[in-house]
Amino acid sequence: MRTVDWTALRPRDEEPAVEGLRERKKRILRRQLSDTATEMFMERGFDAVRVAEIAEACGVSEKTVFNYFPTKESLVLDMGEATLNSLRTTLADPDLSPVDAALKILSTELDDITSWLNSQNDPAEAKAMLLRFGMLIRSTPSLRAYQRDTADRQVAVAAEVLAQRTGMSPDDPEPQIAATSLLALWPIQFRALSKHLNLTQTFEELRNAVSADVQRAAQLIDIGLNSLATRPEQPEKQPPGRGAR
Repeated sequence: MRTVDWTALRPRDEEPAVEGLRERKKRILRRQLSDTATEMFMERGFDAVRVAEIAEACGVSEKTVFNYFPTKESLVLDMGEATLNSLRTTLADPDLSPVDAALKILSTELDDITSWLNSQNDPAEAKAMLLRFGMLIRSTPSLRAYQRDTADRQVAVAAEVLAQRTGMSPDDPEPQIAATSLLALWPIQFRALSKHLNLTQTFEELRNAVSADVQRAAQLIDIGLNSLATRPEQPEKQPPGRGAR
């Protein structure tokens, strides 16, 4: 018997309001593959589990697994795509500053985690599972590398959105540094969650403590990002041979 319902920890927008039977079956199988892989990795270690074993446990072929997940690492780190989608939509909202948009996404993700913890029959075991999940990633070089690659993709998407908001190019230094700064708030939240997980009495206290840490970090970058408004004026180019003495 499971003491923790791991499968319930999923982004809210992963389940569309309207979908056909085929799409629903594909979504459920994708979730089953990821959840089964995560449990096997946490029990035996990432490198000790073969993709063929995950496929067998789910009653599908190894080829089917790779049709849903391009790499073994993506089986366990599959939630970064939801963050990418949120960046594309929320960060583009002109009514939100870049920092407020990032905080809105982070707040939703934190709500998902604390709500999941609160819904478990054994919250203490659920907390322990989250800590073990973090340890699994930190102790596995290939998972850390995949996480860095995902973070790079998120920065690239954020830079594109910020460039569109300001009339700049994604390659300009302003959207690049702004995107990098914003995405740095995600590891701040993950570390704060690990730090406060067993130091707080209630899940509301946990959420407030983690949010406070994220807000402190956000305040440091808010002033700089609020100055990211329009394309900066470029110095006028001198014709060749002019201006030299």
